[in-house]
Amino acid sequence: MVAMPDRPLATVFRQIGSGAFPPVVETYERGKTIFFPGDPAERVYFLLKGAVKLSRVYEAGEEITVALLRENSVFGVLSLITGHRSDRFYHAVAFTPVELLSAAIEQVEKALKEDPDLAILMLQGLSSRILQTEMMIETLAHRDMGSRLVSFLLILCRDFGIPSSEGITIDLKLSHQAIAEAIGSTRVTVTRLLGDLREKRMISIHKKKITVHNPVALSHQFT
Repeated sequence: MVAMPDRPLATVFRQIGSGAFPPVVETYERGKTIFFPGDPAERVYFLLKGAVKLSRVYEAGEEITVALLRENSVFGVLSLITGHRSDRFYHAVAFTPVELLSAAIEQVEKALKEDPDLAILMLQGLSSRILQTEMMIETLAHRDMGSRLVSFLLILCRDFGIPSSEGITIDLKLSHQAIAEAIGSTRVTVTRLLGDLREKRMISIHKKKITVHNPVALSHQFT
């Protein structure tokens, strides 16, 4: 059995390039694109602060969210997995204001060969990403928008939740429009559904941060 590395991925990622080509810090405002589908895959990203939305854009113009990445996530690594240089497959957008570390893909490839810890940590990160993508697919499979919203809120509780005496507070400032875009709905519908949940005292909202008072009870709301 392989022992798991005890170094944080952020520490390992910062050491890529051995000082000659160190990762650079990049910041993006909410809603800004980090990369588009079809862009050349030249850099790998490590999320220091905030949340990044990955989505798939289809020919008809429909955009489907496949993951909402939290801090300490790595993304932009598809060409490393496929074994050949490829263009971007996803649309990566700053879901909140974000701060990233980015490194040239050649430097990441070199570091992966030299540092087994990095390879294991990257694999752990990708496994978490795959799990969240599967959860988002399950969320979007709901035809009923109420069920879709509840499922999305429970994902956010899992990945961005902070326990408190009142329940689980999602540590993201979420506009109704941002939620609507994530679940393939409209702002008007999301506003109405959130209002219904507030009236039932399932959630409360303070300064755009949502608190889920009882996630178990919420999960039963539309089952």
